[in-house]
Amino acid sequence: MAGDRNNDRRKTKRPDKTPGAGVRLMLPRREFVPAYLQTYESGRLKEKVEAARLMLEGCRVCSRECGVNRLENQSGFCGVGRWARVASAFAHFGEEDCLRGRRGSGTIFLSGCSLGCVFCQNFEISQQGEGREVRTEQLAALMLRLQEAGCHNINLVTPGHVVPQILEALLVAIQGGLRLPLVYNTGGYDGMESIRLLEGIVDIYMPDFKLWDPERCARCLRARDYAETARAVIKAMHQQVGVLRMDEDGLAVRGVLVRHLVMPAMLEDTRAILNWLATELSPDTFVNLMDQYHPAHKAAAEPPFRDINRPLTRAEYREALEAAAAAGLWRVGGCAVGGL
Repeated sequence: MAGDRNNDRRKTKRPDKTPGAGVRLMLPRREFVPAYLQTYESGRLKEKVEAARLMLEGCRVCSRECGVNRLENQSGFCGVGRWARVASAFAHFGEEDCLRGRRGSGTIFLSGCSLGCVFCQNFEISQQGEGREVRTEQLAALMLRLQEAGCHNINLVTPGHVVPQILEALLVAIQGGLRLPLVYNTGGYDGMESIRLLEGIVDIYMPDFKLWDPERCARCLRARDYAETARAVIKAMHQQVGVLRMDEDGLAVRGVLVRHLVMPAMLEDTRAILNWLATELSPDTFVNLMDQYHPAHKAAAEPPFRDINRPLTRAEYREALEAAAAAGLWRVGGCAVGGL
């Protein structure tokens, strides 16, 4: 009898606590259907478009909740009125490997932003409004043009303040044959109402998680509540689509990919963010830990930001990588890392 019990113990399979164990990280392309297509076919996309359009009146699209009437072309913090503005749209080969593939990520750079980052490398677009106004049909046509060019996905950059306009255009683009994964590439200061509307629409969420400390958020991002907002928003994104999954070719098709730009002299924020991602989301969270910070915009010119008016050091980036490993995160990488 004792021998039988020993045999039973040998046959019992212990739970595998290895990172990634039990998590399906590959989604075969033959099984992939864009989330927005299912929502469209159910008739719910039209309902979402109407609900989103109402948010423009007394605007509450992003976390600023400026309250202006954008249906009458008024603008608040983001500087964008009734119609979205686009700075550029092209096949981007500078994104993460799992997005760019061999034919590029179909990137649409949207003008305006709900944040005011003092170190923004694209401040002419995000804060000075560079770009041209596009109506619904024009934005839809850009999506279809990128699909026709062979891009692997539609990558909407800084979309948080124009969610209603995106949904309007998506409805037209689907009718025109759009079938690519939709990437929501955001700074992380999104409105929760907007994120709820995007359930069943977005395939790949790609939020930044920039800073953790409220004082630093206020000084560097012009949003004291940024970290609190980002935590709620990113958790909601994860609940919708889960960890990042890829197809047989290593291309992302669904899930969350978090970007974190490592900042000079702010490793406390990096550690806090990485620990939160590992414990509150999953150690299987895909994180692009970026090292390409360089002083830009106000950080390169104004005395109050002297502490970040320098590049990141090799030692700082090594510490960030060590912090990710210590937190238990194992899917850390991406081609946007500049290689210190």
